[in-house]
Amino acid sequence: MPPITLRYFAAAADAAGREEESWEPANDASLAALRVELIERYGDDMRRVIQSGSFLIDGTVRCDDGEIAGSVVDVLPAFAGG
Repeated sequence: MPPITLRYFAAAADAAGREEESWEPANDASLAALRVELIERYGDDMRRVIQSGSFLIDGTVRCDDGEIAGSVVDVLPAFAGG
C-alpha cells in the first residue's frame, strides 16, 4: 500500500507538532486504524482533536471509521464560527 499524506491543521498541527507527515498503514488503511495510530503517537491532545473534529479525504469530509481510498488525509479540528 502506498503511503498516505497526513496534513494537520490548527489544533491538530499543535497536537502533532507538525503540519504534515507520511503514514504507511501496517495492514488496514482505514480511518479507525488511523485514529488509533494518531492517538498512540500523539496522546490526549490528539484524542481531543479527533473526538470533536473530522477528516477530509481528497475533498470529502468523513467522520466514519471506513476505508481510506484517497492519497491525502487532512486532520481537522472542530471549527468555531458562524
